[in-house]
Amino acid sequence: MKETIHIYHTNDLHSHFEHWSRIRDFLKKRKEWHVTEGEEVFLFDIGDHADRWHPYSEATLGKGNVGLLNEAGYDAVTIGNNEGITLDYEDLESLYKNAEFDVIVGNLLSRDNKVPHWVKTHHIYETSSGLKVAVLGLTAYFLPFYKALGWNITPPLEELKKQVELVKDEADVLVLLSHLGIRDDELIASSFPEIDVVLGAHTHHILHEGKEINGVMLGAAGKFGHYVGHMMIEVDPDKKTVLSKKARLYAHEDLPKSVNEEEEMVQWYREGEHLLETEVAHLQEPLQAEWFKPSPLPGLLCDALKEWCSADCSFLNAGLLIEGLNEGAVTKRDLHHILPHPINPCLIELSGAELKELIKMTFNEEWPHLQLKGLGFRGKIMGEFVYSGIAFEEEKQKIYINGSEILPKETYKLAIPDMFTFGHFFPDLARLDKKYFMPEFLRDVLAWKLGG
Repeated sequence: MKETIHIYHTNDLHSHFEHWSRIRDFLKKRKEWHVTEGEEVFLFDIGDHADRWHPYSEATLGKGNVGLLNEAGYDAVTIGNNEGITLDYEDLESLYKNAEFDVIVGNLLSRDNKVPHWVKTHHIYETSSGLKVAVLGLTAYFLPFYKALGWNITPPLEELKKQVELVKDEADVLVLLSHLGIRDDELIASSFPEIDVVLGAHTHHILHEGKEINGVMLGAAGKFGHYVGHMMIEVDPDKKTVLSKKARLYAHEDLPKSVNEEEEMVQWYREGEHLLETEVAHLQEPLQAEWFKPSPLPGLLCDALKEWCSADCSFLNAGLLIEGLNEGAVTKRDLHHILPHPINPCLIELSGAELKELIKMTFNEEWPHLQLKGLGFRGKIMGEFVYSGIAFEEEKQKIYINGSEILPKETYKLAIPDMFTFGHFFPDLARLDKKYFMPEFLRDVLAWKLGG
């Protein structure tokens, strides 16, 4: 006799609720159908379900997402970096207070180095036939950010080794929820043949029929709810052995249309906007934001960034600001709309020689028109660079910091958006020591400046 364990999985929704109604209804119907047929079924989310670019996630600080997962009937989730490092300590601590599912993370510890009360390092589910399914969870190792927020995060592969040793003799099937990315998932498959299935996330990779490495089956469903994953594990319940593993994806456009999906999409957005209607400042005149020429709002934000970080100078790209602000009341909704990015201020100390070369790199004429994706950026285009405390002469051959020409051996403090520190645009910044200001986003810095 054979038994099939069905696992449906989602990842990296990033609060793209325009796809959620169909996903929710599909999962509820599938779960009900399998239960009626006497088959084992689990629903797992692999992190980054919440993303504060959406007003509903911003206004509820992710708790609205938890409610949606409850409604769909999820059994367990792991956290992604959007849950882990875009909320302050207390908000993450309370995020899953009303969760009706398990939160499984094997490498996150509280500020006192204990497993948080809302976390399980692993959980063993038992099927009706007595098979034991061990589920582990790991999240991406963003050490500086977790440290700045007060959390302790441990190297995921080290924790995985401990967890596998702990459960491998007790479990008949071993499943990992991995918000680590495809490279780590492939490495895990090569190194841990004891694991049966790795459900992946973080790098938004798509595995239409899974990918088998070293007997381990990988599954992943891309991003934004474009796909729902389905892993089928065939087992012999008497011998308690896995016979086969198959994976497939269901495209969102192929799922049955939900009755009120358009209305629900609008409702979630409007509810979030309504909750954000709190005034933070009052403007006597409008503040324009242009992407390709000087304008007041990007300059004001750059000044605010420098002041917030107590830096000597700062720069940022004008494309961070989606648009300007009108005169009159400025609300949290307004600031969220024009600065939707989960991007934090960052301070770096570097020599004058290093700073000069860095500033010269911002002169690249191709960058302003670059269509930027990722790194926390939720806008459309890079835009011109804007500077505070930095001036130029002689066709930018001479660079001045607060009125004095840069001294090569002098140490300077530079404030920038954190997306410039990951090595994509400025490779040298990846090796320098940094101070991330958290949990404040750039919109919080602008609110502080306008309200002051």
